[in-house]
Amino acid sequence: MRSPVLAVVATLMFALGGCGVLSGEEADIQVYTGRHYDLEQAFTNFEDETGITVEFLSGSDAELRERISAEGEDTTGDVYMTVDAGNLWKAAEDGLLATLDSTALADAVPEGLRDPGQRWYGLAMRARTVMYNPDEVTQAEFAGKHTYAGLTDPKWQGRLCMRESTSPYTQSLVAAMIDEHGEERATKIVEGWVDNDVEIFSNDIQILENIDAGTCDVGITNHYYLARLLADNPDLSVTPFWANQDGRGTHVNISGAGVIANSDNPEQAQQLIEWLATEGQNAFVDGNHEYPVNPDVEPEPIISDFGEFDYEPINAQAYGELNSKAVQVMNEAGYE
Repeated sequence: MRSPVLAVVATLMFALGGCGVLSGEEADIQVYTGRHYDLEQAFTNFEDETGITVEFLSGSDAELRERISAEGEDTTGDVYMTVDAGNLWKAAEDGLLATLDSTALADAVPEGLRDPGQRWYGLAMRARTVMYNPDEVTQAEFAGKHTYAGLTDPKWQGRLCMRESTSPYTQSLVAAMIDEHGEERATKIVEGWVDNDVEIFSNDIQILENIDAGTCDVGITNHYYLARLLADNPDLSVTPFWANQDGRGTHVNISGAGVIANSDNPEQAQQLIEWLATEGQNAFVDGNHEYPVNPDVEPEPIISDFGEFDYEPINAQAYGELNSKAVQVMNEAGYE
């Protein structure tokens, strides 16, 4: 009979897609990644600068964590990379990530964007904020300490577009609100969105296109989706408003990485993460219009034009532990 562990690994091997940056021989580092965009250029640049070769395997975050756990000491992975702080927290809590002693990472990544236990580090930051049509809305209409909660105001009735409850972006935002306000207050906020007849879309691009078209006046999306559209159409009638600037700051999340605890090449794996946080920041973030986590690195021009903003430090533990509670809150509020 096939062992359960081998069955899991075989299933995940089938589910994951592999891609080597350089072909011909086995790579020095293997990255298990839930980040599905803009890896090739950064990894190629790293190879050119260091001579260390990189291969990456793509899959969902849960699949990747399950694979690392199933492989145990026999894992072929060296780096775990993902697009949500809650996923990084889960990997660390499950003992899948090594503790790193890295002055380079401590200097490059602010405390609010990395694990206090030094097991993972943010590499790219995305802001989830309010977007609006400047032909229909003025910034004065967003007055108030908590902009996300302000969208419960009856003046937004029939004017609001948002992402579905199954989106990890929505779940992390609601988890952050539970962490800040408590479950009762967060539930009231979500109920307020529902009472305003919020129109739900399956992706952020649809939200932005509908704001531009006048179907709705305001919504919540990740900033880089707007940057993508503006790159093709600078006349798009959508503008970001940085939420909660009088409070805890705009909700952000990260794409980040850690060294897999059973890596056969931990020093080279750490070197890759350090490079991505320093010399490789622009190569890693610019193609997707994300913000560099390193404060010494300038963001690319389109998002630089969005202006500066204060962000809420990431509470990865809350994003992870409160994820199921966030889903429950949305279900009970009738948010689809």
